[in-house]
Amino acid sequence: MVNVLSESKTYEFNVLFGLVYENLKLKNAVSGGEEMLRLRSYEKLQNLVGRGLVEKKLKSYRGLKGIEQAASTFTLARAEAAAAAAAAAR
Repeated sequence: MVNVLSESKTYEFNVLFGLVYENLKLKNAVSGGEEMLRLRSYEKLQNLVGRGLVEKKLKSYRGLKGIEQAASTFTLARAEAAAAAAAAAR
């Protein structure tokens, strides 16, 4: 979802979910059924809105500056850098 919202376009939830779902199907990462994934996606989207990383206007959503920080790859890279810094400090 973060990758799609990083494109600085505005999406309604159904369109956004469709793009996310298609990307997950391409990666063979779909499990648990479409409705469960839709609920989890909506929950994640609302979390991003609450954190100020996504702007919501009526029923449309747009990623804001810093949305990349919510990506799991960014979090993993930051954790690895912290571990490397801690190891170097020893």
